[in-house]
Amino acid sequence: MSWSELERLVSDAEASAELRDTLRRCRSRQQLLQAARHLGYRVTRTDLQNAWVEHQRNQDALSANAQAR
Repeated sequence: MSWSELERLVSDAEASAELRDTLRRCRSRQQLLQAARHLGYRVTRTDLQNAWVEHQRNQDALSANAQAR
């Protein structure tokens, strides 16, 4: 359930400059989690870790594709 909350947070942040600015002011993962929870998103530390791992995999795949060309 919380993964869908993270997706909702990202989608809302993409649509709202105010929300993006709020999240950009966070200087740590803990601050980001606190801000998200304060705004009503049920995001967990594990969600952020999983999102980071997925992001790294995507970056690695992009790098591998670029090098193969």
